[in-house]
Amino acid sequence: MGELRATNQAAHASVQDTSPRIAVLIPCHNEEAAIGKVIAAFARELPSAAIYVYDNNSTDRTIEVARAAGAFVSVERLQGKGNVVRRMFSDIEADAYVLVDGDDTYEAASSVSMLDMLFTEGIDMVTGTRVTNISAAYRRGHRFGNVMLTGIVRSIFGDRITDMLSGYRVFSRRFVKSFPALSSGFETETELTIHALELKMPLGELETPYRDRGEGSTSKLNTYKDGVRILATIVSLVKDQRPLQFFTIAGVILFVLGVGLSVPILIEFHQTHLVPRFPTAILSTGIVLLSFLSMVCGLVLDSVARGRKEAKRMTYLSIPASIIRRG
Repeated sequence: MGELRATNQAAHASVQDTSPRIAVLIPCHNEEAAIGKVIAAFARELPSAAIYVYDNNSTDRTIEVARAAGAFVSVERLQGKGNVVRRMFSDIEADAYVLVDGDDTYEAASSVSMLDMLFTEGIDMVTGTRVTNISAAYRRGHRFGNVMLTGIVRSIFGDRITDMLSGYRVFSRRFVKSFPALSSGFETETELTIHALELKMPLGELETPYRDRGEGSTSKLNTYKDGVRILATIVSLVKDQRPLQFFTIAGVILFVLGVGLSVPILIEFHQTHLVPRFPTAILSTGIVLLSFLSMVCGLVLDSVARGRKEAKRMTYLSIPASIIRRG
């Protein structure tokens, strides 16, 4: 890690203090066929940027190709994109960060406009929203899953995003150094989005062309498995960030279930003045009590979540804002 940081400092030694340092971050796993093209494209569009490739246990020649193309290469042994992003955000120092997949599906030229938006408007995260007519590039299952999951997040955390699962983003230093990075896999995009929405950071979106993978490059995303993991991440983040909402919904469901079980018993008691189904009565009472307990937990945890949110906000504010260019 010391060598990487020394290389990082050397790469920017000749850059004037007034010029923002830009880092292009490319997480990779078996992208031998595409990584060289990605590095070349970003080196052409952002000649002053430092390009970093973090390899995630590739079994092909990804590392050799990336080094030959001129990128700074490091290795993250913990498998999963979220683990790689966490390591990148920890290691690399810059004023602005471009995060992009190493599969050559995103347009490097869009990064110039995305960075310009970041600096001129003082934004913390600019998302490259995917635009394509190529069905193989953006498969129907992936498109439907993205719309559904994005819709869930929009309805809970705020209607400010349209492509939550895009792998092409530009971040301010403020965002990167205040991001907790707890996810391990492809659900990291969800965590990035909810982190920004929950702290009410200034956000932006820019449409960018999205193309199919080149020959020899294969997708690592499993539509159903990773979709379930992303949904589970959303539920977990709602529980952590909005506990009152989460436990109130759980309490209402339990209350309705408990009352539903008790209705036949109450009707029978009214007619006969007897309670023959005593175990069901006990179960119904227990479920109703659990519903009230759930709501109380929501109230208590809401205060805890508010304190955590305030701490995150203070950490975010402790980091200087991005340089804002005028004109």
